[in-house]
Amino acid sequence: MQAYSGDLLDLIDWEITPDNNIKVTNETADYYRYFDATLQSEFLYDCVQDTIQNIIPEEVKYLKYYEEFKGCLNSHFEMPDKVVSLLVNFLEQNNGKLSKRARNKEFNALKQKEIEIIESFYNDIFICAVDSNKRS
Repeated sequence: MQAYSGDLLDLIDWEITPDNNIKVTNETADYYRYFDATLQSEFLYDCVQDTIQNIIPEEVKYLKYYEEFKGCLNSHFEMPDKVVSLLVNFLEQNNGKLSKRARNKEFNALKQKEIEIIESFYNDIFICAVDSNKRS
C-alpha cells in the first residue's frame, strides 16, 4: 500500500490533534475508492502460483514418503504414530542419522542394528527419493 499511498501524501491536508493523532482535513475518499491494486494482485498471484506449483506438490511428496517410511517401520517395529513422528523429526534434523542424544534418550530402547535398519529405511525413502527427483 505504501507504493500507492506515498504518492498521495502531497494531496492530503492533515493536522496533528492534541492527543498526537492525525486529522485529515480535506476529502480523500476518491483517492482510495478505486485504487490501483496491481502490485498487490501480482504478489497474491505469485503466492498462489508458488503454492500450486511448488508447495503443494512438495507436501504431497513428503506425505507419500512419510507414509511409506511409516509402513516400513510398522512391518518391522511396533511404534505409535507419535513416536514415528518424533523419529522422523530427529532424522530430518540430522540428515538421516539418529543423533547420539536421541539414541540415549528418546530411543534408548532401540538396539544398534534396529537404528541402522531405521536409518536405512529413512535414507532409501526420503534422501534417495529426493535426490532422484532433483535429477529428473
